[in-house]
Amino acid sequence: MNTAEQIKDSREPARVSVRILEKEYAMVCPYEERSALLDSAEFLNARMREVRDSGKVVGLDRIAVMVALNLANEYLRLKAREARLESEASNRVKNLRERVETQLAKGQQLEF
Repeated sequence: MNTAEQIKDSREPARVSVRILEKEYAMVCPYEERSALLDSAEFLNARMREVRDSGKVVGLDRIAVMVALNLANEYLRLKAREARLESEASNRVKNLRERVETQLAKGQQLEF
């Protein structure tokens, strides 16, 4: 296969088959994202198995909703943590900049 054919092949959608709780799903995704899709499906399958095996939730739809709610909760907590860390970092940079500017101003005053 020549380079032009390889480029064309990599731009065409990839057909991927994933298995979640013994059920097969056919998916289409951008070629370069197929590995991430397979990893996501494996992760989701593991989480759904955990919920199913706990015995507290019965039925595929209920298991899927429970896992979705847990993942949404984790995502929102991580997003809030990221925002908090960004704010802290921004404040630290602001404080450092003010300290540097203060020291530079003192240094300039001494030069005159």
